[in-house]
Amino acid sequence: MTTHTQQPSAHFTPSGETVVRVAAPARERWSWALYDFANTIFSMNVLSLYFTVWIVSDLHASNTLYAVANAIASALIVLSLPVLGAISDARRRRKWWVVAFTVLSCIACMAIGVFGQTTLPLTGERVIGAVSLGAAWQATTGQLFWVLAAFVVANFAYQAGQPFYNAMLPELVPASEQGRMSGFGVAIGYVGSILGVLLVLPYFTGGLPGLGALSDSAMSLLHRVPFTAHGGRVSTFVPTAVLFLLFSLPLAIFCRDHDPARIKEPVAWRQAFADVRNTLADARRHPGALRFILTTFIYQDAVGTIVGFMTLYAVKAVGFSEGSETTLFMVLTVPAIAGSFFYGWLADRIGPKRALSATLGVWVLLLLAMIAAPGKSAFWFVGFAIGLNFGGVNAVERPVLLSLIPDVEAGRYFSLLVLSARAAAIAGPLVWSATVDTLEGSLGTAIAYRVAVSTIAVMFAIAWWMLRGVPDRRPGSPATV
Repeated sequence: MTTHTQQPSAHFTPSGETVVRVAAPARERWSWALYDFANTIFSMNVLSLYFTVWIVSDLHASNTLYAVANAIASALIVLSLPVLGAISDARRRRKWWVVAFTVLSCIACMAIGVFGQTTLPLTGERVIGAVSLGAAWQATTGQLFWVLAAFVVANFAYQAGQPFYNAMLPELVPASEQGRMSGFGVAIGYVGSILGVLLVLPYFTGGLPGLGALSDSAMSLLHRVPFTAHGGRVSTFVPTAVLFLLFSLPLAIFCRDHDPARIKEPVAWRQAFADVRNTLADARRHPGALRFILTTFIYQDAVGTIVGFMTLYAVKAVGFSEGSETTLFMVLTVPAIAGSFFYGWLADRIGPKRALSATLGVWVLLLLAMIAAPGKSAFWFVGFAIGLNFGGVNAVERPVLLSLIPDVEAGRYFSLLVLSARAAAIAGPLVWSATVDTLEGSLGTAIAYRVAVSTIAVMFAIAWWMLRGVPDRRPGSPATV
């Protein structure tokens, strides 16, 4: 990301279009990117590492129960985002919506840890004084209700802030630098996921990779954070929420809305859902926008399923011991930082559409390699390559959409983008869970999970094919298909 010392200079056309000539101050750009750092701590620790394995492996619930909770959060997003997008574009105030949803997500994330230790037996990997409940025991839906409810709220609020956050990007840098700015944010996000894992891991295992167990005095200091003294996965949620909130503060303090509406016109609440239909219809005025939204529906389905279940895949199909998968995913996140910078640079170099096409094609090849990987050694190799490619979608997706639509409509189109992804996320995890739960008894765990991965590879292949019909736009040049 280039360094600018000038004051921000943006021109707003009569239609409200933002034309940024000089990038916003470095403090503001860094604060915006640091929010990627903050929210990735939540997504890595809660959505990728701890919650799913805690529910399925420690508490012996089914894959499907987690998938249903995730689907409810996604359904809430689908229902609410039209209204949120209408507010975003009418008021053009994005920052405080990001802040509000972040606070709500952090409170709900803390509640997962509180309810997990007050309404459920203390059991599972690395729990101090764990209750022995027997192999046949499993938590019931009633016992898990409050934990699942808190997860739904935390997941919903985390996702609801994303379109407002994304819509802040066009006001930060000129169009020619949006790919690098987006890639920089994603890369910083992966740094956050690594640091977030390192800072929270002692609450789970009582130690750190390479250092072993921490001293009693160090753990006593860490346990000043409430609801962490029991160890295990159930103790990771409160510190994760604290870190998410802490690293979101720079955005709340230093970022601003550059062009808020000066006259508070009423938001047409009843018109909000009609506006979704109108946005889909209006997308026809912007060649490729509707096809791209449909493409994101498919590949975000695949990405969301991977995020939710890959830790279980490492444990159940590849044979990683419980607890070691945390170290695995932390190490494999390192190449994702370089990959995010690379795809951000590639988007500015060859165009965002071509960069996105490349990362989708690589996903297909890598998932096929994952299915063929016979054990942990091969999985490390494939996983390293997946890490390099993982940041590609997030780094390039925002510039692709911004290349297809006017900046003034960014709020509603980013809301529609998230709406598409969340609608897809209802189906993907359910397909994965149904595949595993149906085939595991007859074909065995390893084969069932590998078949589930093949369904994701098919999704990426379909998305790659659909993307071919999206115009290849670059700033200052005509579109080509």
